[in-house]
Order: sequence, then structure tokens, then C-alpha cells
Amino acid sequence: MSRMTRRRTLITSPLAWQMTAAPVSHPPIPVLAARGGTQVKAPHGVVLVDTREQCPFDFSRFAGWFAGVEKRALALGDYTIAGLEETCIVERKDLSDLVHSFTVERSAFVARLRRMSSRPHPLLVIATTLSQVKSPYLHSGVNPNRVLQSLIAVLAGLGVPFVTTETHGLGEEVVASFLYQIHLYDWLEKSDHGRFLTDNDL
Repeated sequence: MSRMTRRRTLITSPLAWQMTAAPVSHPPIPVLAARGGTQVKAPHGVVLVDTREQCPFDFSRFAGWFAGVEKRALALGDYTIAGLEETCIVERKDLSDLVHSFTVERSAFVARLRRMSSRPHPLLVIATTLSQVKSPYLHSGVNPNRVLQSLIAVLAGLGVPFVTTETHGLGEEVVASFLYQIHLYDWLEKSDHGRFLTDNDL
């Protein structure tokens, strides 16, 4: 009777993976555009920050990504790119502001989201984790399910995507990269390069 050899597992089951949050530093440039293997040199955009934004994201560490950062009174949203104010709208909310917006100021907030939904590139950025949105709020009797389901309705009903970020710094990087890429795609398309970064890719 032959003895069966036990096979050695080469790859650990995903169920056994342990994720450790240790974000790496941001890249020198978010993405590169190339045609036929040659990099396309695109101009950098200027970030616009709404003057009414409290504790705004700081984009100074992304100096190589943009031509500059300016503060202006924006008609809609908290962040955009100069020249794309009517097409790219980024709205930022921290947890307390999100809860307040979906309860006390719900009508005004939904009206703003509806306006955002009519633009080609809207984004709602929640500066907290999804698990915190779903957890009880210390100083509010609002049911977290109401807030989470409102977020899903914004996505499903209005078509406005949202992202959540664990830290203020990650929020800055996500918004900076989003603005950079919106500007790059727009420039590529207007320059007759096509709306893609590299051949047969994004």
C-alpha cells in the first residue's frame, strides 16, 4: 500500500489573510498617458478650493501633480479643476456633517446632490470609514442605517458615486488623484488623443 504524499499549500487561503493598514507614500504622478509606448506630455491643471470649505484638504504635498491651488467661491461643491467647474464637482463631508446633512439639512443637501448628478464627473467624499457610518453616533440619536441607506440611494437613485477614507490624508490623496485624472482625461480627449491612458487599457 503506497503512502500518500501530502501536498504543500503554496498560496495561503484568502480567509487566512490578515490586512494591516500601512498606506505607502503617494506616487510622483498618479497615472501616465502614453501612445504607442511613448509618454504623452500633458499640462497640469489648477485645483480650485471653495472659500467656504472648513478645514479644507491640503494639496501642497502634491505639488508635482498640479500647476497650482487657488481658493474661489464655487457655485457647487468643495473642489474642482479650473476650466472644469461645470463638469467636475467634488463634495466633501466628515461624519458629523454627513449626519447633519442627511437629517437637519436633508432637503438642501439632496437638492445639491441632484444638481451634482447632472454633471459628468460628480464625487461625494466621506472623510471616515464605512464602518463608522454604520456605527452608533455618540452625540446623536440618528439611526446609522438611515444615513447608510441614504448614501446608497445617492448612488443608486442619483448616480453620484461616493468614497470613504480612513484618514484626512487619504482623503486628500483620493481627491487630488481624482482631480488630476479628470483633467488629464479631458485634455487627452480635447487634444484628439482619445479618452484612454494607454493603448488597450484604461
